[in-house]
Amino acid sequence: MSNEIPERPEQSGLITALQVPRNAIIGVAVGIVLAIIVYLARIFEILGPFAGTQQYPVIGPEGWFIVLAFVLATSTALLVTTILTVVSAVRLIREL
Repeated sequence: MSNEIPERPEQSGLITALQVPRNAIIGVAVGIVLAIIVYLARIFEILGPFAGTQQYPVIGPEGWFIVLAFVLATSTALLVTTILTVVSAVRLIREL
């Protein structure tokens, strides 16, 4: 019995094979575009005026909606990146 530990393969090869950098760029682009569209629709009241009587402390309604747009952009980017990476993994498995 040998006490040698086998070397682990480089993980950068897996990241490259799954096209994670490309998927992340696409995810961030989709997230930013979606957040901008939703933010502009809210600010310019494209879907009509906001009927609520909500109070927006400290930064006002535009500030709170920009924070929500950031959350929407980051969560959408993560979701799109994850989906694209899973699709890449499935394609890679099928090729093997």
